[in-house]
Amino acid sequence: MGELYMVATPIGNLGDITLRALETLKSVDLIACEDTRRTLQLLNRFSIAKKLISCRAQNEAAAAQTVCRALEAGQSVAYCSDAGTPGVSDPGARLAQTVRRNGFRVVPIPGASAVTALISVSATESKGFRFEGFLSPKEGRRKRRLEELMNGDVPFILYESPFRIIKLLHNIADTDSERLITVGRELTKQHEEIAEGTAASILNLFESRNMIKGEWVLLINGKKELKSEIKKTDNKKER
Repeated sequence: MGELYMVATPIGNLGDITLRALETLKSVDLIACEDTRRTLQLLNRFSIAKKLISCRAQNEAAAAQTVCRALEAGQSVAYCSDAGTPGVSDPGARLAQTVRRNGFRVVPIPGASAVTALISVSATESKGFRFEGFLSPKEGRRKRRLEELMNGDVPFILYESPFRIIKLLHNIADTDSERLITVGRELTKQHEEIAEGTAASILNLFESRNMIKGEWVLLINGKKELKSEIKKTDNKKER
């Protein structure tokens, strides 16, 4: 019986690929991937030659059946999304579910993550956080969900594209201009940029730019943590 390996790939810097991920990609019989062209670039970089099949959001159900047939034939299969960990705002969850329900083992091969990368350099002291991923592109639905999240005490993580980042920053600032946030752009890449401040200051920083490129990850502090930070600042002033 074959096994399915969910392989995390670099989110930017190819040096972040793990030794275990490379060993897995070299050893499997078949690699399913969100974008065969993207995965082929990664494989070529490390001189790995394997048969590839497409498994993206639009064909994930059908591709999962193809993978199950390969597993039934005794083949081992790896799955790679375009960047990061499969199933985290990427295809892969349906594939893993189908394979497991058909009686095959699904093995995680962890690696780089934009979520944990941003948390490691942020100022949040919370013991937990909520990962929300991409909000709805529809204005009304996005605003309502954002207000719900910002009314909570737990920090939360969002992903956003360069095409909607300014709109999202406006929505955050309109809800609470003094909320502390940390944003990361092009994490681990050559033009990596990380900024921290109030929602209003971060909006001002990026709104003035003519063009914004790269994928974004944002950590928005919870209401309780915001009050804590303000109290600390006030105590320092009193001293």
